[in-house]
Amino acid sequence: MSSSVLFDLPGPRARRRQRIGTVVGALVIAALVGLALSRLYVNGQLEPDRWAVLFDPASGVPQALWEGLLNTLSVAAVGMVLATVFGALLAVGRLSDHRWVRVPVGLVIEFFRAVPLLILILFCLLFLPTVGVPMSAFRALVLGLTLYNMAVLAEIFRAGILSVDRGQQEAAFALGMRKTQVMTLVLLPQAVRRMLPVLVAQLVVLLKDSSLGFIVAYFELLRTARSLVEFFNFSFGNRYTFQLYVAAGLIYIVVNVLLSTLAKYVEKRTRRSAKAAAVDEVELPADVQMGGGGGTVTKA
Repeated sequence: MSSSVLFDLPGPRARRRQRIGTVVGALVIAALVGLALSRLYVNGQLEPDRWAVLFDPASGVPQALWEGLLNTLSVAAVGMVLATVFGALLAVGRLSDHRWVRVPVGLVIEFFRAVPLLILILFCLLFLPTVGVPMSAFRALVLGLTLYNMAVLAEIFRAGILSVDRGQQEAAFALGMRKTQVMTLVLLPQAVRRMLPVLVAQLVVLLKDSSLGFIVAYFELLRTARSLVEFFNFSFGNRYTFQLYVAAGLIYIVVNVLLSTLAKYVEKRTRRSAKAAAVDEVELPADVQMGGGGGTVTKA
């Protein structure tokens, strides 16, 4: 029987069992979805007029959700940039040869990884103003997200840098490059390509964590949906609660899918460019080399 590297390939019986399991699983999922839809239909949640409010400009719902989405994206964008920059700096500091740099940076990373994100946000909002630091809901949310995610991203960057073959670093030092040049020009670019899926996954988590803004009364997407629910419950009773929360959830899903798709595109492009750069150098056979003049040539 043919085999792969890690396990034996399934035989005819195993493939038949897998197909049967797939069909049974799909039928069970379809039955659960059908049951949920039937219950929603019985309760009147699928009535068209209940969903029409999401698209009616006169209701103010589309404008409010759009504004909440923009607020969410603003917090997430600023937090992503700051967390990525500080995370990369912390990763470089933790890999430093100097103990007086490496140890304090490691303590900072472990501290902010251990503290819950909600506590960081509340600390920024409630404590920092008492020591003279002006703080709004937007700043508190961004700072809390940055402090927590920079620690997580620092470990992701560090793992990516350490995954690069040590020969790359040694070859760069042999060419006379300084350590800062080795880190910024050799190790980090390769590490980013390797850890891009994990990096994007953490950025998606950051985007979803921005929903904690409702704790500090920042009107991001979830807080906006909750405010709309409270308003419509006061005016019309519990009529549009399900629809508003579903709309907010779908918006989160669409944004996260777009972010993941963009990351896959960037990863594919970087891999393609890396392969093209590798093909540009062609090694000459030993019998072609003349006078020890080098073993590689660059294609024109």
